[in-house]
Amino acid sequence: MAKKNTKKRNSKKKKTAKKSTAKKAKRSMIKCTAHQSGCGGGYFLGMIGAAVYYISTAAGFWMGVWGVVKALVWPAFLVFEVLKFLGA
Repeated sequence: MAKKNTKKRNSKKKKTAKKSTAKKAKRSMIKCTAHQSGCGGGYFLGMIGAAVYYISTAAGFWMGVWGVVKALVWPAFLVFEVLKFLGA
C-alpha cells in the first residue's frame, strides 16, 4: 500500500514539474513578426547570388570552393569595405 502512495506522489511531482517548465517556456518565447523575418530571406538570396557570381568567375575548383566560403560571409566583406570607404 505504501508503494502505491509513493508512486502517486512521484507522478504528481512529475506532472507539476512538466507544467511549470511548459509555463516558463511559454513566457520566454520570442514573438516573431513579419518585419523581423524578412532579413533571413534577403540574406539567403544574397548568398545564392554571391555563390553564383564567385563560382562563375572562378578559374579552378579550389577557387570555386573559396567562392562558396566567401558567399557565406559576404556581409562581413561589405561592412569592411563600407567602413574603409568612410574612413572609420
